[in-house]
Amino acid sequence: MKKLLLLAFCLSTTFPLFAWEKEVLISTANTSLLLSAPNKGELKFIYYGDKIKPEQIGSIMEASLPDTRSAYPVFGVECTAEAALQVQHGDGNMSLDLVVTGVQTKEEPEFSLTQITTCDKVYPFEVKMMYKAYRNSDIIETWTEISHTEKKEVKLQQFASAYLPVRKNDVWISHLYGTWANESKVVAEPLLPGMKVIKNKDGVRNSHTSHAEVMISLDGKPQEAYGRVIGAALCWGGNFSLRFDTDDTNYHSFFAGINEDASAYSLAPKEVFVTPELALTYSDEGLGGVSRNFHKWARNGKVHGGKKQRDVLLNSWEGVYFDITEQGMDQMMGDIADMGGELFVMDDGWFGDKYPRKSDNSSLGDWTVDTHKLPHGIDGLVKAAKKHGIKFGIWLEPEMTNSVSELYEKHPDWIIRQSNREPRPGRGGTQLVLDVSNPKVQDFMYQLVDKLMTENPDVAYIKWDANMNISNYGSSYLTADKQSHLYIDYQRGLRRVMERIRAKYPDLVIQACASGGGRANYGVLPNFEEFWVSDNTEALQRIYMQWGTSYFFPAVAMGAHVGSSPNHQTGRALPLKLRFDVAMTGRLGMEMQPKNMTEEERVFARKAIETYKQIRPVIQQGDLYRLISPYDDLGVASLMYITPEKERAVFFAFKTMHYQGQIIPRFRMAGLETNKQYRLTELNVEGKDPLAVEGKVFSGALLMNTGIELPLPREYASRVLELVEVR
Repeated sequence: MKKLLLLAFCLSTTFPLFAWEKEVLISTANTSLLLSAPNKGELKFIYYGDKIKPEQIGSIMEASLPDTRSAYPVFGVECTAEAALQVQHGDGNMSLDLVVTGVQTKEEPEFSLTQITTCDKVYPFEVKMMYKAYRNSDIIETWTEISHTEKKEVKLQQFASAYLPVRKNDVWISHLYGTWANESKVVAEPLLPGMKVIKNKDGVRNSHTSHAEVMISLDGKPQEAYGRVIGAALCWGGNFSLRFDTDDTNYHSFFAGINEDASAYSLAPKEVFVTPELALTYSDEGLGGVSRNFHKWARNGKVHGGKKQRDVLLNSWEGVYFDITEQGMDQMMGDIADMGGELFVMDDGWFGDKYPRKSDNSSLGDWTVDTHKLPHGIDGLVKAAKKHGIKFGIWLEPEMTNSVSELYEKHPDWIIRQSNREPRPGRGGTQLVLDVSNPKVQDFMYQLVDKLMTENPDVAYIKWDANMNISNYGSSYLTADKQSHLYIDYQRGLRRVMERIRAKYPDLVIQACASGGGRANYGVLPNFEEFWVSDNTEALQRIYMQWGTSYFFPAVAMGAHVGSSPNHQTGRALPLKLRFDVAMTGRLGMEMQPKNMTEEERVFARKAIETYKQIRPVIQQGDLYRLISPYDDLGVASLMYITPEKERAVFFAFKTMHYQGQIIPRFRMAGLETNKQYRLTELNVEGKDPLAVEGKVFSGALLMNTGIELPLPREYASRVLELVEVR
């Protein structure tokens, strides 16, 4: 009778069962994932890589068996190996034994969705393995949906989104690490015996010190243009864990999902726990091929408005910091409009009534205009922007408050804190994190944006900041037995808020800023147009940070600004040309006080902005080819963007070192059509002497195989070339 009841549970919670093939083939245009899914048997991983045809399945199976692995290993029957899922049932039993009970595939115009349902042999416990294969971007998203109908809650102790076995063969991984103002640095390392863990425990932001993305090179040390590479990106904005276990088997075991530390989840009967998607891609064109797959997928929907053109903007922060005045904002608007900019963003310092925002130690949550600074309010600034012929944007930090604020005085229970301890503040000695798991806080955040947009419908852009991690783990909203849900429910609450905002304001551009680059992840980007790469605007360091960021994220989502000289973070003085050239490899903006520029600098900036507008479609929507890495210590870095039709490209070269007797390598391009002819034109020209290649026509084959010589005679020199097909 117990087995009959179990079967009824599985039938009632899945698609109708039907006869299916034992093997399940999931494919994109160029890749395939093959699973073995025998009825009442264990789901097994067989193959992931280049696309295979159905008639090749038999050969793949013969080549793989008996060397197969579980597609989602669970703890209980097998206890010595690492597990993707570990639970404790209401009766205390900690085992799972899952078998396949159903397979269903739905075909949609842009993707196919395969659902493989597995059930425990004894308990009414179900795990649906989901696979979403995109037809035009070579990405397969996979996640799990976990549920049960046991009498008591089941405690989820480990709950990875996905598991991938990787055959041992000199396997290396490439991932990103760093810290504030030095984010997204690249590290490549071999997988050695033991456990390698890439993780985050910030609670609010997850990409300052590490990233929830990784590349797995299957043929030894990673190469940019060749070699088999698997890319993985966890689509989650909170704490994560990427685990590589290298044991005495033939495989490296890769697990990706929410970081379970302090996050054990009590799953109620009939509740469905949905893990974040893990996006997988494969290419035999090295790291670059994987990057281009991710970029295309992002532009096609994983970044909000990924195919829309981004405006050239000026942000007020490094220009005036908290010293916001109506006159000052009008001056900056006039200056960026004069240089050809399209958007002005007023940063922090514009709000607060009882506690005016003069520094970072007060007023967050009190989103009332400080009329001493802005007598005519936001409406006056919007009108001023229209007068100058540009758009207006504004800075907000909706997830935060200060202990010195009217919001905190009214709602001290809205912050994250332990019930019997004093809160430990962050930035400014007073900043606190709001409990976004609380629906009242979610309503407050939504109403903040809704009120702003209702009263000022022409506001075009919001810089959404988050400048503190969770450090007072505890919620007055969550019940005592659900305190360990806070990290997860915070991110769920944030997503609900953003989805409400997007439902009403789909065309509002929103940047994910979080103390700089803390929110470069595909968990939040479906509701944000872009992210701020780093609070460090220094062009030399940006070469390295933007290089790493480009491993997983497209230029259209990468906020890159021209900073001041000397730079406010490093004190280094850099030429304006280099600052513009580096910023033009992403979404171009400026982060400085224009009135301090010389007339010569303004003339150069005006021309550079005009140039960027002309090449913007190539950079923001083109295919990226990284040519010479700054991490190779060759003294230069180089990259280029190319349109899908291969008729137009933009090439960048930067000098990263300078010394006597230096040999600059020949620049060999990539991604061009070998038989096409391209005319080269230098952009952002400085000086009167033209390059030797200026205006010349070369074949794609020559540019890629032989390459060109480019002089970079001075320290911090840079070059930008446009390539246009000659027909």
